[in-house]
Amino acid sequence: MQLSARELAAFLQGTVEGDPNVKVSRPSKIEEGGEGTISFLGNMKYEAYAYTTTASVLLVSNDFQPAKPVNPTLIRVPDVYAAVAQLLEQFGQQAPTTATISEAASIHPDANIGEGVSVAAMAVIEEGAQIGNGSIIMGQVYVGKDVKLGENVKLHPGVRILAGCEVGDNCIIHANTVIGSDGFGFAPQEDGSYKKVTHVGNVVIEQNVEIGACTTIDRATMGSTIIREGVKLDNLVQIGHNVEVGAHTVIAAQAGVAGSTKIGKHCRIGGQVGFVGHVQIADGTQIQAQSGVAGSVDEPNQALFGSPAIGYRDYIRSYAVFKQLPELYKKLRRLEKKLEDQ
Repeated sequence: MQLSARELAAFLQGTVEGDPNVKVSRPSKIEEGGEGTISFLGNMKYEAYAYTTTASVLLVSNDFQPAKPVNPTLIRVPDVYAAVAQLLEQFGQQAPTTATISEAASIHPDANIGEGVSVAAMAVIEEGAQIGNGSIIMGQVYVGKDVKLGENVKLHPGVRILAGCEVGDNCIIHANTVIGSDGFGFAPQEDGSYKKVTHVGNVVIEQNVEIGACTTIDRATMGSTIIREGVKLDNLVQIGHNVEVGAHTVIAAQAGVAGSTKIGKHCRIGGQVGFVGHVQIADGTQIQAQSGVAGSVDEPNQALFGSPAIGYRDYIRSYAVFKQLPELYKKLRRLEKKLEDQ
């Protein structure tokens, strides 16, 4: 696919500076460039590359003022990162393929397969499963008994959706993710052993959710573990039993959420954040990477940092002090010695 700078500007609702007829066929990183590519300058730390890049077209913000001559044709847009998202979606589109069901797939005769569904080789679809129109089931996917998939769901290779779980329309689940595994529940016994607590609930994933590779979402003990509309989960995220993640919350890689925790809407959770169980996290909470959340967050739109997590600004001020503790301790010891010598 080739597009001219003029066509791209119209698509991105931007303005052209330079040759509007120059054509590009793929995106590139600004430091790599290449003739016939389009790149972008979204972070001014990379401004130096704007003057050396060999890309044919460069996306910049409306307020970018070059300090030196720039060789590529510029397309100015109000929001560079939003434009890049549109651009990558455009270049990432693949030609539509004919819906096919592989002879090497195993589909139970009592499964309900919608129109335009693709099922690849070695996929397994069990009894009572419902697959919505236009969904794509890639190789070695397992769809368990009575699972419900909405329309236009895309399951990448190796995904496991276990019995009774539900996935809404337009969801994307990446490779080797497991939905509906048993939660981590064991009752201590008098002899010191542990008895497994049977989990009879399910997982409900609402529409427009995207889940990264190798993530696990445990089924509820009773009721449902719920991932609300528009949630984005990174790779290697662990969601415990009976957790609820609010609409349009994003959680980065290696975060772990213990059972029965309720995370609000529009929260932003950094990588390797850990939550204890049975806490409530208010809407709009932002949590810095590697923080530990040991209690409920009642006030919305707070930024937290640390382990246990405290207010972000409080943590930064505290860090400025405690990183000096070794030197302060030496000074204290010297003062104590002077007092002892007097």
